[in-house]
Amino acid sequence: MESASELVPFPLLTTPIESNYRACTIPYRFPSDNPKRATPTEIAWIDLFLNSVPSFRQRAESDPTIPDAPVRAQKFAERYSEILEDMKKDPESHGGPPDCILLCRIREQILRELGFRDIFKRVKDEENTKAISLFFHVIELNDAIEDDDKRLENLVRGVFAGNIFDLGSAKLAEVFSKDGMSFLASCQNLVSRPWVIDDLDTFKLTWNRTSWKKAIIFVDNSGADIILGILPFARELLRRGTQVVLAANDLPSINDVTYYELIEILSKLKDENGKLGGVDASNLLFANSGNDLPVIDLASVSQELAYLANDADLVILEGMGRGIETNLYAQFKCDSLKIGMVKHPEVAHFLGGRLYDCVFKFNQV
Repeated sequence: MESASELVPFPLLTTPIESNYRACTIPYRFPSDNPKRATPTEIAWIDLFLNSVPSFRQRAESDPTIPDAPVRAQKFAERYSEILEDMKKDPESHGGPPDCILLCRIREQILRELGFRDIFKRVKDEENTKAISLFFHVIELNDAIEDDDKRLENLVRGVFAGNIFDLGSAKLAEVFSKDGMSFLASCQNLVSRPWVIDDLDTFKLTWNRTSWKKAIIFVDNSGADIILGILPFARELLRRGTQVVLAANDLPSINDVTYYELIEILSKLKDENGKLGGVDASNLLFANSGNDLPVIDLASVSQELAYLANDADLVILEGMGRGIETNLYAQFKCDSLKIGMVKHPEVAHFLGGRLYDCVFKFNQV
């Protein structure tokens, strides 16, 4: 089922939608650039999307819901590659100039036009099952840490470790298909602090003296990301008395968790009393964000989410797509946190950091 209601601006943005808000973080071009000539940055990002085409084609080929999946998958690869090559020659073709939102949207539109609804469904289901089996062990390890600051840092490290499960990255998709990924090992092997953006110490101070009433968390990937990273973090907020709203995609995109999958996951983790690992989860809500991409433009969210967000005093954008490639510099009327792992060399270069570096950007109002 798709969200049919009209999309509206996210109400907690400080920057007026009609003037200065720009979702995309990295400028692919500047006003002085020739509109008919692709910039080096545009070419680099178009190539990044071109490099991901084979992994998307392979996922589409094995979609059991499509009878002639291999033929349609090849059509997808040819059509999308052709459009990307066109944009190199003329950046204004196909609705350009390109940015990360347009490049993602064209890819998803082609897949859907060819009948593909959720080419990552099988791998998402498998990873969700694995992560659910580990959930209670992970929260037991967190609960055993008595020091509040150390427990918080462990929860944050869990968010980063879970966020590495991202099949939109060609390199990570290749690693995953060969060796899989271990959540606990990823926790241990995170890039050392200081990270490329590291406001964790400031966040700890605020965490210790602030009781947020409501937090909106824009979630990212299925599997370890949502189940072993975000949910333990959200559970800690619930324990502190914060109402938590998890905002997830309306439609499938890469291995991002959808609103409907999120409801199913929580139904398997809550006990018969509605508790999540012994913590009252009655204040854990879900919202359909109205989004259908791995990035998000906050100029267009669902009315449901906008209503729930009106009285929130903390906004969290998790993942490279929502919190780094888009909205890293977005300003909000309340406290905000952008948290995610850098999984594209192009993003690392822009930020002056390292591949698999971590971003923890906290702004307090």
